Amino acid sequence: MSSAAPTAPDAAPEQVFRLAQRVDRRPRVTRLLEAVRRHRADLLVALVCVALAGWLTHGMWPDPAGRTLALNPEDQTLYEWFLAVDARALLGDFDLRTDRLNAPDGVNLMANTTVIALGVVFAPVTLLLGAPVSFALLAAANLAGTAVAWYLLFHRMLRARRLAAALGGGLCGFGPGMVSQTNSHLHMTAQWLVPVIVWLVVRLLRAADPGPVTPDETGRVRPGGPDRRRMITSAAGLAGAVSAQVFIGEEVLFLAAATLLVMAVSYAVADRDLARRALPGFARGLAIAAGLSLLVLGYPLWFQFAGPQGVADGMFTPAYFSADLGSWWALSPLSVAGSVEAARLTTGPAEYNTFLGWPLLLVTMACAIWVGRRRLVLACVVAGLVMGTLSLGPEVVLDGTRTALPGPYALIGGLPVVDGALPMRFALALLPIVATLLVLAVDRALRGTGRARRLVPLAVGAALLPIFPTPLPTIARPAVPEFITGGHWRECVRPGGVLVPVPLPTPKEPGPMRWATAADAAFSLPEGFFIGPYGRRGTAAMGTFKQPTSALLADVARRGGQPTIGDEQRQQAAWDADFWGASCVVLADDAPHVESLRIILEQLYGPATRLADAWIWRV
Repeated sequence: MSSAAPTAPDAAPEQVFRLAQRVDRRPRVTRLLEAVRRHRADLLVALVCVALAGWLTHGMWPDPAGRTLALNPEDQTLYEWFLAVDARALLGDFDLRTDRLNAPDGVNLMANTTVIALGVVFAPVTLLLGAPVSFALLAAANLAGTAVAWYLLFHRMLRARRLAAALGGGLCGFGPGMVSQTNSHLHMTAQWLVPVIVWLVVRLLRAADPGPVTPDETGRVRPGGPDRRRMITSAAGLAGAVSAQVFIGEEVLFLAAATLLVMAVSYAVADRDLARRALPGFARGLAIAAGLSLLVLGYPLWFQFAGPQGVADGMFTPAYFSADLGSWWALSPLSVAGSVEAARLTTGPAEYNTFLGWPLLLVTMACAIWVGRRRLVLACVVAGLVMGTLSLGPEVVLDGTRTALPGPYALIGGLPVVDGALPMRFALALLPIVATLLVLAVDRALRGTGRARRLVPLAVGAALLPIFPTPLPTIARPAVPEFITGGHWRECVRPGGVLVPVPLPTPKEPGPMRWATAADAAFSLPEGFFIGPYGRRGTAAMGTFKQPTSALLADVARRGGQPTIGDEQRQQAAWDADFWGASCVVLADDAPHVESLRIILEQLYGPATRLADAWIWRV
């Protein structure tokens, strides 16, 4: 053997040093370009998803603070306030109960859909550019991120061709339900962790499966065993993903868990050998994941259900939030082939969860039959049927008429946790289920020959085309008073104190919450838009009781006029201000019936002080 190789022990030190320089320098210079070249197809898919998400939400981009989603502006106001409160974590405020709304009782953040994890991640954006910018970014990022995550899962785990995976990922990220929920429901569209959870569950199952016992080449049977290292890492990763999803959106996690449970049972029935081999190890892995999750989630979940201002029940009526059977074959009004007439089949523009359309339903059924008797296909079909029928609620509704036919949801309605989910949102699980069936069919066609190679992708594309989304409509919204944006509020209320806007915010009219949002939630407001224990016998309710003075001011703001003010009303106004812990009462120039309100407030609290574009009363 030659000893002239540069890596030989007797090589000159200078040669070794020069070689090390060449080896180290080349990866540093070319690593990024090589990665881009290696993953250029994946990056192209991601760029298309980002562009589509930006186009769908482009109405907010010219002026995020001055534009709002036209179909659900109230919830956008709420979520922007959530983001402002979440951002206070960077300022050292880590309490799960905030005192910045519903003074003096506060609001339990865990009992509300506060997207805490997203708010903390986007805190720098919120504090630098404002919560409306963070909201607009998240509205688009959730769509694109969910689509890309499912694309990667289909391509990497199912080994599907990129075209098939891209079609499936696109349906998961931009399907009718996702686009509809983008109307201010950030907690429902942030689904990009769901594919990660699915991948970790499958990874755990594979690690727990020792494989079939087969003799080796000598004829001896050697005992196998689960891959314990992969089981532990999968369980730890699953615990982390589940914990993060709880702080993003618990309802999405519940729907994912319910779907995976149905699929797991279906798969186990279809493959009993796998169930017998893997179930012990898989159960241990899930137990480890649950234990690790509880270390993180134990206190927050207790706080949510039993802590201050916590609620242990759902506040929405399942019968009202049930999917109309006729909506399944209708097309969403937010799609290119949809019509506004179909909107009557659901409760509002943020709940077009079932509007898949008859073309997609027919093609999906044909694909499921054509793909064959694969266990995954069976699991998807069963899960789709279960989740779809559960979305119909406790009583089946057809074209707006109650049929008196009980739905499967009646069997589980009222159970803990279940009663917190809206029945019609079970249909959101159909997007990844349908997408999986389409991916399997298109991938099989692309790997084959003959007419199916072209016919199947064309059929799937034709079925998806009618539900291609259209941009979300936006409208202008009133500017926040200069009294707030100019920082003049500090002259009448200290940071952390209570400012009383007139009229006070309510779930139907949460506009004044934008004042606190614009000030980075530096002061507190009474009442407001939130979920709290103000229903009968402490059950969940939207908002709180109005104090007499608040009710009086709200009535004047709604109808105008000059109600009689006497000593009783003045005494009540003083009591209410004391109950709220108010520092000052503020009436902005853009308030409805502003002159009537100013006269009433002067009778209640005395002469006003003019500050910027608002009247203030220090109380």
